[in-house]
Amino acid sequence: MSALVWTLWSATVLLDTGGQLAFKAAAADPEAGDGLARWKHMLSRPWLWLGGACYVLEFLTWIAFLSLVPLGRGVLLGSINIVAIMLAGRWLFGEKLTPWRLAGMGLIGAGVALVGAGA
Repeated sequence: MSALVWTLWSATVLLDTGGQLAFKAAAADPEAGDGLARWKHMLSRPWLWLGGACYVLEFLTWIAFLSLVPLGRGVLLGSINIVAIMLAGRWLFGEKLTPWRLAGMGLIGAGVALVGAGA
């Protein structure tokens, strides 16, 4: 992969992961309440807006990335986001990584490595 493709791919992973983590932080706030009050609380916090900004930037970066690689390869490489999000969720939110999830992450990582090496 060229340096530009590598940079765009890395940026999509970081932005997607950041967006997911920000949305989780907004949704998991114990002070949020229920129903409409929950939504009002989330809208008043920066996490929701940070997540949205990450997604807008990730969308633009993803389009740039896909303009440089074949669609099938790009989508397969993009699946590493799942691994990054699961690891970050474990680190920041204490989410469980069961043996099945770890096996899935390993298979995804191996698949991405094969696709990346096959380029």
